[in-house]
Amino acid sequence: MPCAPGPCTWEQARREAFRSAEPVPACEVPLGAAAGAVLAADAAARSDLPVADTAAMDGWAVAGPPPWRISGEVLAGTVPQPLPPGEAVTIATGAVVPPGVDGVLRREWGDRRGDLLEVGAAAPPGVLARPGRDVRLAGSECRAGEVVLPAGSRLNPVALGLLAACGLDAVPIRRARVAVLVLGDELLGSGPAREGRPRDAIGPLLGAWLPRLGLSLSSSRRVPDTRAGLEEALAACGGEVVVTTGSTARGPVDHLHAVLDGAGARLVVDGVAVRPGHPQVLARLPDGRILVGLPGNPLSAVSAVLTLLEPVVAALHGQPEPQPGRLRLAVDVTAGADATRLIPVRDGRPVMFAGPAMLRGLAGADGVAVVPPGGARAGDSVAALALP
Repeated sequence: MPCAPGPCTWEQARREAFRSAEPVPACEVPLGAAAGAVLAADAAARSDLPVADTAAMDGWAVAGPPPWRISGEVLAGTVPQPLPPGEAVTIATGAVVPPGVDGVLRREWGDRRGDLLEVGAAAPPGVLARPGRDVRLAGSECRAGEVVLPAGSRLNPVALGLLAACGLDAVPIRRARVAVLVLGDELLGSGPAREGRPRDAIGPLLGAWLPRLGLSLSSSRRVPDTRAGLEEALAACGGEVVVTTGSTARGPVDHLHAVLDGAGARLVVDGVAVRPGHPQVLARLPDGRILVGLPGNPLSAVSAVLTLLEPVVAALHGQPEPQPGRLRLAVDVTAGADATRLIPVRDGRPVMFAGPAMLRGLAGADGVAVVPPGGARAGDSVAALALP
């Protein structure tokens, strides 16, 4: 059951966030448009990889015992003729080896004199004893029809290269759309802080972070600190998930709760027992959209991204419920008795400049430690959250 009204524990909040959303429909896109998305179905190779036996080194493809007569060359992209015993052909890395070849003799291990080739003095002993030396065998990476990436895989650059090598031109993906509403009349969009007005840091942070989660940013807009302005912005934005920044508490210009109540939204999480970032909100709008309300302080907003938004996105993309990793603390870390503490760390040590409104420490961190209520001691293993 939802833990609103009232604050959730950190673990409850993550669990309810994941349960609040269903996978978005899958669609097929060209491979070049799939970067960052999540694979919606298993991807199988369309051919063996490599498709034929190929040279793993520049040198000579040789047949039979030495000496060999060099009778030609084989370059990548050609189909060679069979090679009879006693002959060799110059061969390039990646080229198909001719039928009848015993192996490839690396260029630095051969001694060529005119059209004759011998094993050079630099070659290691027994270099000819291993059949198929320096040959990549057909299908050694995968066979046609074999699943090379399972559904739910993030399509990072390496994954896209693998799928291209396996012959795929298009893939089914899930990529949820997100709208960002940055609340706050006081926020500046450019230049340094001035006249009591801070520069907006959360908007640029989300613009870079959300695509790393596989989301498509459908819109991002500034919203004035009025109930009418927030109502209009919420009604106008699209996407499967809406992320708001600020207005999650109960201050004089915090209108988010009133707007959600007026819209008939169902509160799933209304406050989390976590520091920083206690006043974070998760709601289900009547039209099915998920709203994740981030606190207005930058590090508190990051806490809510890690606590609520990342599990929501996993559910939208049909991925398993995300589980934290582990890290070992290098020093004692304190935490209040009533709340989990999320603290940026590097090499197991809390970083400096890690107050709720600060990002300087987080920028140099290698992860976020999840310290249970009451704190943890040096040497303890605690949950850890990755940073993009």
